[in-house]
Amino acid sequence: MLNIKNTIAHMISDKVDTLTADEIINILEYPPNSDMGDVALPCFKLSRILKKSPVQIADELADILPKNKYIDRIESVSGYLNFFVNRDIFIEETVDRIMKEKDAYGSSNIGKGKNIVIDYSAPNIAKPFHIGHLRSTSIGNALYHIFKFAGYNCIGINHLGDWGTQFGKLIVAYKKWGDKERVEKYQIKELMKLYVKYHEEAEKNPELDDEARAWFTKMEQGDKEALELWQWFKDISLKEFSRIYDLLDIHFDSYAGESFYNDKIDAVIEELKEKNLLTESEGALIVDLEEYGMPPCLILKKDGSTLYATRDIAAAIYRKKKYNFDKCIYVTGAAQSLHFKQWFKVIELMGYDWADRLIHVPFGTISIGGEKMATRKGKVVLLEDVLREAIDKTLSIINEKNPDLEHKEEIARQIGVGAIIFSDLSTNRIKDISFSWDEILNFDGETGPYVQYTHARACSVLSKADIDTYDSFDPSLIKSKEEFNLVKTLSLFPERIMEAMEELEPSIITRYLVDLAQDFNRFYHNHSILNAEDTDIKKGRIALTFATKNTLANGLKLIGLKAPERV
Repeated sequence: MLNIKNTIAHMISDKVDTLTADEIINILEYPPNSDMGDVALPCFKLSRILKKSPVQIADELADILPKNKYIDRIESVSGYLNFFVNRDIFIEETVDRIMKEKDAYGSSNIGKGKNIVIDYSAPNIAKPFHIGHLRSTSIGNALYHIFKFAGYNCIGINHLGDWGTQFGKLIVAYKKWGDKERVEKYQIKELMKLYVKYHEEAEKNPELDDEARAWFTKMEQGDKEALELWQWFKDISLKEFSRIYDLLDIHFDSYAGESFYNDKIDAVIEELKEKNLLTESEGALIVDLEEYGMPPCLILKKDGSTLYATRDIAAAIYRKKKYNFDKCIYVTGAAQSLHFKQWFKVIELMGYDWADRLIHVPFGTISIGGEKMATRKGKVVLLEDVLREAIDKTLSIINEKNPDLEHKEEIARQIGVGAIIFSDLSTNRIKDISFSWDEILNFDGETGPYVQYTHARACSVLSKADIDTYDSFDPSLIKSKEEFNLVKTLSLFPERIMEAMEELEPSIITRYLVDLAQDFNRFYHNHSILNAEDTDIKKGRIALTFATKNTLANGLKLIGLKAPERV
């Protein structure tokens, strides 16, 4: 209803010269009940500005606002100015727009000519891809599609964790307890066992950590044996990750991980020195951030090895030069918030005016029974196991209800995987999640399968209709509450996309899709579509079905889900 909000905002700003149309749009609300209007202006916020009571403001505006073809009537009620839209015009223009724009409905060109780098997923090499990695992957992928839909040129980067002391630990573990044949046979599961074994032994023998640090230093110095083992571990991991990304149907524009920036580190160190930002502390090099209320940002350890911050600074400088980004977004856990604040501040202190274009998008953790997942203890739930279980469950449901369905294995993948992604994106990203097999495999209620089934239901109606394409209709025949509520929800789609983009919050889209599916199902259950009482009413209801199908498909695509036409 953005066009209606714009119309109302300009009507009011023409009469209240102390407020701009943009300021008024931010105040306008959608009443919870249609009897209270379709759009409302709460005048309480204007009381201080206009030096009048909210009731007086609403009464005066109701008297002086001009007639408008989009607004049927205006009412002043207890300090609220309630606007009722002209239903015929609103219905016709909303549905016509959706059917004209089709798979572009909800898109915009506000990002035209601007690049956005989105750094997401980033699993650690030589560790299994577990359910905890899903959050960064699904949130980042959704943001990628949302920004792209708004016209931005998006660059999705999988900043693989393929460097660091953990590889020294794994080399130590492999050389002490590893077996080449077992690693070749069991791949990443065997690497994980070795990693867990290392930490169990290191608790009893802390000197192992010194060995691990020494091996990582060898890696940084180009030691042949160290790098060959590292590359072997990396190849095994990439093979595993590739299989999971194929299941998720998620792709990246770059897999440049931490190791990619090794030859760019020295230039960063030199620049920090030239700008007098480095301080020595117990043999290590730091950037002192005490005056900014933060601990120091560690740049080089006393043995000369690099850290996450060093590599992140090098990566940001490289990305700005290569992509000239308008924004560079990092989708990682909330636990890393301080890390990002620290090195963002270092970038600022280095004099780069684009430091404020670096954005951290934090999210809550996934725990198991209230305990944080820990690879070093082997306490993880493998993402592939969850995805396979969801696909198998979906296939068994299809075999029970529609065993002759064509391409049922692929549809089961789309719905099963979609259920897991939708579940992950269905709550505000900052909330912590406690993993439960029962909950994540529950397809009843407000879930991804519910939305996908609704899309398939709309497709089924259209396939049975004797009208092959969208046709114009008489909006005055769309009279019921269920029909009008459906149109109102359809009209909100572009607005919800803008909100999701501005708040970097994909759950706004998942919530919208559930609302739209519920409104369509209420309409479907309460009104006959194919057997409507006359042809003109049938045309209108088929038009609403077309519009719903298109909008559901567009919304599902934004969050990385498919929209199957049959289930």
